[in-house]
Amino acid sequence: MSQSSALASFMAGARDTVPMLVGAAPFGMIFGALVGTTQLAPWQGQLMSLSVFAGASQFIAIGLMVGLAGAMVIWFATFIVNLRHMLYAAVLLPHVRHLPGRWRWLLGFLLTDETFAVMDSYYRKHPHAPLGHWYFLGSGFSMYANWQCWTLVGLLFGAVFPQLKTLGLDFAMVVTFISIVVPQLVRLPHFSAAVAAGSMAYLLKDLPFKLGLLAAIVIGVAIGVLLTRLRAPTSTERGMA
Repeated sequence: MSQSSALASFMAGARDTVPMLVGAAPFGMIFGALVGTTQLAPWQGQLMSLSVFAGASQFIAIGLMVGLAGAMVIWFATFIVNLRHMLYAAVLLPHVRHLPGRWRWLLGFLLTDETFAVMDSYYRKHPHAPLGHWYFLGSGFSMYANWQCWTLVGLLFGAVFPQLKTLGLDFAMVVTFISIVVPQLVRLPHFSAAVAAGSMAYLLKDLPFKLGLLAAIVIGVAIGVLLTRLRAPTSTERGMA
């Protein structure tokens, strides 16, 4: 494998992720601005983005900190929200199973909703791409760098412009997630998970502390992972293919 080929795949992954970068930018900016409403110092907010790198979990953690929730409550809530990554991993694992552990750990850390959408589309078109992991790295790293930059912007300007977090920029987050979810609904596991999670979120919307939303996430992920495993080809079927 030549370095130029690896670099070309890396750059292609970054290039194809640009639409997701635009959608995530306001999300990161709002997070940075919200850090100023908590007891966290700006450097701690940036450190959270550097080490956690999970937008939804970071927002939930910030909200719980404002409400003076305990560490175990914050940990449990963020753990439940991130369970959806089990479904992502179940889909992408066949394409990265052959990689060394250091690659799988790195790509797992960089995996986000946006990167999953890019990689799922890529692997459907190129199921046996020998340099797919470099494309994956380009997509994930571009999202990581983008998140750090916009977190910093929010941290720097959130105090100067307190109204930054009330400008309706969170609408971009909703649009981004719609663009991620809708293309995935052509698959039965994803469609079933979405229907189950949406139904449970509506039925349990009156539970306190957003417990209905957490329960909906658990149920949706469980159904998605179960159906993904049930529909996965067996070793015998793979050998006959």
